[in-house]
Amino acid sequence: MMRVFWTIVAKELISFLRSWGLLAVVLYALTLDVYIAGAGMQIKPRNVAIGYVDHTGGGISRKILSRLHGPEFVPPQRFLSQKALSDAIFNKKILVGILFDEDFEKDYRQGNTAVMNVLLDATAASQSFTTLGYLQSIIMDFSKIDFPVTVKSHKLFNENADNHTFMALSEMLSVITMLSILLPAMVFVKEKEEGTWDIMLLMPIDAKLTILAKSFSQVIIIMVGTIICVGFVLFGSFDISMNGSFWAFVLLTFFYIFTTAGIGLFVAAVSKSILQVAQLSMIIMMPLIFLSGAWTPVYAMHPVLEKLSLISPLRYYIEGCESIFYRGTAFIDLWPYFAGVLVLGSLLYWYGFRKIGKLF
Repeated sequence: MMRVFWTIVAKELISFLRSWGLLAVVLYALTLDVYIAGAGMQIKPRNVAIGYVDHTGGGISRKILSRLHGPEFVPPQRFLSQKALSDAIFNKKILVGILFDEDFEKDYRQGNTAVMNVLLDATAASQSFTTLGYLQSIIMDFSKIDFPVTVKSHKLFNENADNHTFMALSEMLSVITMLSILLPAMVFVKEKEEGTWDIMLLMPIDAKLTILAKSFSQVIIIMVGTIICVGFVLFGSFDISMNGSFWAFVLLTFFYIFTTAGIGLFVAAVSKSILQVAQLSMIIMMPLIFLSGAWTPVYAMHPVLEKLSLISPLRYYIEGCESIFYRGTAFIDLWPYFAGVLVLGSLLYWYGFRKIGKLF
């Protein structure tokens, strides 16, 4: 029986390697796509266009503007009126507009409240409000308020506050989710499209063994791709440190891929073409990602959605991986994440296995 099992696994692996297009897609998703997400997505300001209106004729406003320099900001552009400044924001020529009150310099020198108005294009909310934070920090440097408190910040788990590491890791976990649904579904639906499904049914092999071997072959493919991604992209390109156990990450990933492979088996059971596989996979995958905390922290969700996130295996996988990479959590303390993935994985794989087994 084991010989037959490994023969089917080997046959599927060879078939995958011969499918140059599919091989290229998987390699791209687990290398270049993850690299682009980590290197290209910027949360902090970068080349922000700023305009200003200054009728003060003083030097304080110029000192403030001189603090706005590259690479975060392009040189501030001067406008002659508030209307021209507003029009520039409306036409997306600039992102932030600064209006210095006419008495700004005089009020500052006399110790009165100096007024500086800021106009933000909130359609780019992240960049705009992060820029506002920069401006507030600059203004605090000019403030004469004697505040008897010293604030000392200690950055935990990501000392350099580098968003590249977070974006690259999140993208990799999302790609693993996508592939572990798509590939197990495609390996069965291809049999339907190529007309070899009936031949597979006539083979003197137990149907359960066939299903397990075919799905396991795709798990191997994704595991190999994940290790390549971690080694060459996360460790190589972004120099991300893994503070926890690498083998704990590998084991958690293995269980998680089996979890979502169960979803793939369900998709394969109800799909008749690769196009339907892609459509159903997206419909299922998007709620998983929304409820996982990959894009929005779980604690920031609506209470109902926060409760629903408990049934998303991706939530436990993401939290477990972040604990391994960033917090260096001990293996024994990772049991809640392993438990969440194993419990949901057993149910999902059992249901998908049972669903497609009815077709044999």
